[in-house]
Amino acid sequence: MRLDLGGRTALVTGSTQGIGEAIAAGLAAAGARVAVNGRTADKVSATIDRLAATTDAEFVAAPGDLATDDGAAAVLDALPQVDILVNNLGVFGAQDPLTITDEQWRRYFDVNVLSAVRLTRAYLPGMTERGWGRVQHIASDSAIATPAEMIHYGMSKTALLAVSRGFAKAAAGTGVTVNSVIAGPTHTGGVEDFVYSLVDKSLPWERAQREFMRLHRPQSLLGRLIEPEEIANMCVYLASPLASATTGGALRVDGGYVDSILP
Repeated sequence: MRLDLGGRTALVTGSTQGIGEAIAAGLAAAGARVAVNGRTADKVSATIDRLAATTDAEFVAAPGDLATDDGAAAVLDALPQVDILVNNLGVFGAQDPLTITDEQWRRYFDVNVLSAVRLTRAYLPGMTERGWGRVQHIASDSAIATPAEMIHYGMSKTALLAVSRGFAKAAAGTGVTVNSVIAGPTHTGGVEDFVYSLVDKSLPWERAQREFMRLHRPQSLLGRLIEPEEIANMCVYLASPLASATTGGALRVDGGYVDSILP
């Protein structure tokens, strides 16, 4: 398959590391002009330097804290129009469910859900007017199989599935597709810290991740963490013209973690 995104502009939120950076790299490799987003201009600039060292694609700096009105406004000023929006920004962490405060519940909703709603609401009208666009929401297996120690995170990702399906209906018949991608346990820097919070810190990484999967994510059919590039591959396909008939969906890149035929 030829995934050609030449002439398209994409914004990937939370793209200064991990899954977001991998998605930005994948979209750029397919020919898109890619806007990189993070909370600070320095981190965005450093990420663009890394990405530009591997491709001749064009990158745009779009710094701003999307969990705030001002941050979202800054990103929209830097990038008034996009063809592809990937709402990847998210925070996660483990905590005893009975000790999660109201403030923490609100933070997870603001960062993981409301940031995506803000940008979708801002960019979707332009996409529908032009008759082409792609909106994606990066969800998680925790949206469906919520771990007891991550209820606040799971709640936010479940909400994203509803947001994605609803906006797909709002874009019905316009040439714009809206989907969510259900990512399984994925290997990122933040996840390494999380894994070592639950397994023996003296273990080398390869053994540590497999021990983590065995003890804490035994449902996985891979038995290992997913690499960010494996998530990005799905996102690049969904952003391409080849995915024109896929909308309103929740597509799984979870290594078989969710024990269900449907989400």
